[in-house]
Amino acid sequence: MTARIYRPARNAMQSGKGKSKQWVLVHEATAPRSIDPLMGYTSSSDMAQQIRLSFATLEEAEAYAQRNGIPYSVQPAHEPTPKRVSYPDNFRSDRKTPWTH
Repeated sequence: MTARIYRPARNAMQSGKGKSKQWVLVHEATAPRSIDPLMGYTSSSDMAQQIRLSFATLEEAEAYAQRNGIPYSVQPAHEPTPKRVSYPDNFRSDRKTPWTH
């Protein structure tokens, strides 16, 4: 049962960075999901898929995995490039696309 440690990206639908500063440890699926023939729900017998642990730093997440004997892989954090946007640039006369209503 391998675990994956990663830092989630920010929500694309919002400008805030909530829940994107913590590191998350999730267990990879060991058993495939099956479809319930009566209701059509997807289910799995692997209960470890439901566990999602959050840590403040990568070192804490790695220490937890090592302490409990969980093999893990780390995905590097993606740092977004800041985009410089200035409000007066919307009204410059040398814009590439003309500003109109």
